[in-house]
Amino acid sequence: MANNLVIVESPAKVKTIKKFLGSNYEVLASNGHVRDLPKSALGVDIEKNFEPKYITIRGKGDVLAKLRREVKKADKIYLATDPDREGEAISWHLYESLKLSDKKTYRITFNEITKNAVKESIKNPRNINMDLVDAQQARRILDRMVGYRISPLLWAKIKRGLSAGRVQSVALRIICDREEEINAFIPKEYWTIDASFALAGTKKEFVAHYYSDANGKKTVDSKEEAERIENDLKKAKYKIIDIKKGERVKKAPLPFTTSTLQQEASKVLNFSTQKTMRVAQSLYEGVDIKGQGTVGIITYLRTDSTRISDEAIAASKDYITATYGEDYVAAVDTAKKDSKKIQDAHEAIRPTDITRTPDSIKGSLTRDQLRLYQLIWKRFVASRMKSAVYETMSVKMEAASYIFTSAASNIKFDGFMSVYTDSDSEKAENSFMFKNLDKDSKLDFNGLEAKQHFTQPPAHYTEASLVRAMEELGIGRPSTYAPTITTIIARRYIVKEQKNLFVSELGEVVNKMMKDAFPSIVDINFTATMEKLLDGVEEGNIDWKTVIANFYPDLDEAVKQAEKDLEQVEIKDEESDVECDKCGRKMVIKYGPYGKFLACPGFPECSNTKPYFEKIGVPCPKCSKELVIRKTKKGRRYYGCESYPECDFMSWAMPVNEKCPNCGNILVKKGNKLCCIDEQCGYVTVVKKEDKE
Repeated sequence: MANNLVIVESPAKVKTIKKFLGSNYEVLASNGHVRDLPKSALGVDIEKNFEPKYITIRGKGDVLAKLRREVKKADKIYLATDPDREGEAISWHLYESLKLSDKKTYRITFNEITKNAVKESIKNPRNINMDLVDAQQARRILDRMVGYRISPLLWAKIKRGLSAGRVQSVALRIICDREEEINAFIPKEYWTIDASFALAGTKKEFVAHYYSDANGKKTVDSKEEAERIENDLKKAKYKIIDIKKGERVKKAPLPFTTSTLQQEASKVLNFSTQKTMRVAQSLYEGVDIKGQGTVGIITYLRTDSTRISDEAIAASKDYITATYGEDYVAAVDTAKKDSKKIQDAHEAIRPTDITRTPDSIKGSLTRDQLRLYQLIWKRFVASRMKSAVYETMSVKMEAASYIFTSAASNIKFDGFMSVYTDSDSEKAENSFMFKNLDKDSKLDFNGLEAKQHFTQPPAHYTEASLVRAMEELGIGRPSTYAPTITTIIARRYIVKEQKNLFVSELGEVVNKMMKDAFPSIVDINFTATMEKLLDGVEEGNIDWKTVIANFYPDLDEAVKQAEKDLEQVEIKDEESDVECDKCGRKMVIKYGPYGKFLACPGFPECSNTKPYFEKIGVPCPKCSKELVIRKTKKGRRYYGCESYPECDFMSWAMPVNEKCPNCGNILVKKGNKLCCIDEQCGYVTVVKKEDKE
């Protein structure tokens, strides 16, 4: 009887796959990587064509010993690690560490952990794809070079054990750039004017919005202008000048990729990217379903493909026809046509069996598993259904040479929306659809309402919107989004308040140094180009060591230049005017993981510390005491009174020692402008060049 050994990454897969393959197969797990670059050194021989120096990871000796014993017994060895670059590299490291031979070693992959998929992979083994391995090696070594060459400089400059990363530093810059946009944003006043009507003789009301004046001007910029328009319209008669009826199609969504799943799970379920991937991993690796045993219920979770297999398309057609009717089945494939590199030609993320509905297995899933599976299941079913169709109506009215418009829509055919509506689905403002409305219809005018508004700054990034931005900019790949965000939060470079991401003081310092000393490393286009080069390595078009050889000299030169500059910087503790209340010395300003703090220079004899509040030289507008820089519990900076909590003044923007000439309120600095802290005042002036200097 043949003795076959299957090696997977995760112990969670062992039981599932063993059940599918039977007694002729032994299934063991490597618990991830077994070899890596050493932690204590760069681990790359610069002189010998950037040859990596791999060592066995600490704690993996017993795992390898057990695998070696089983390898000796086996007639065939199947390396069944994940179907991506990382998984391919793990298979190669196992091949090297276990000294396997080509004659009895096979590489197998499956996009889903189901009986059919696993057995089919055994029937169709292949060799290890060294292009995939080399792409992973190139990424690992590039990241190691950036981290190990730049991190010591951050340590020297900022005096703490910080770190830099090739992708994480760019992600930090993206957030910092957005923060600068928000800080420099000047709100602009505008007004909306709405007219309320009812169809004569009925109680059906609808609202029309001011569109333009006789000259085509569409914006109302001030209260005076809004009042003038209101006065002009007081006795005016409204008449319908145009009616358009039609249809609008809302296309079915594409099935989930890693990026879109992370975004939607954040918006709908309030999951962090890390939590989404953790829960999805458990659904992929296998869940014990009552009456079915342990089985993977979704396909592989790291993908940027929206492709669906022919078998899954056929199964979805049968299910939708039986459940919703033939009219709901999509006529054509909705897969996205994209010229970009698709991650390992995977499928989209979908349920492995469409008939395994969320309700049918909810007793076998945790609450988080059920919520995420329900999201994936509904999205996939919807992606195989016809588009929703709306009947639409738009009405244009005129009064005293002013144009008002109103639009409404009703669902004519719900299509995919019978199953799924995403978080961005619009809500109809008007639900009227007057079948008999025409230009001669009489309207009862019910009044006008003018409202003041201010333009809003760009929104702070959330994890969902940051993932979207990274994907659009080509920064990172499906497997790197969640670890990148998790890292910069763990380093306290950014802080998360509710869903929003804010740059901490520490993050600002690190980002500034990276931009000054290593502009190419944090250049978005450079990083995106590097990702494309790694894709070229994966496709077999580019030699991986060539990529590293072209990258390293510039990095080396930048590091050496920064080392010279750092030697000229005298790093010493700044003395404050605060006396230590234990020994009387003048306390000094130090920098810790949470920002600045006061410490006694007599350490270790005196270990007294205090919070440090930096004064900005501006009196509090409420109580005339000093304003200081404060931080929220999570590290976001703001400006408040030194006598808090007795005085509760605070401002996100930096106050200056000037008063608003219009209302007497304090002014705050936003970019190169000074603005009144009261947005309704609207006073803005440009900071003079000499003032900035």
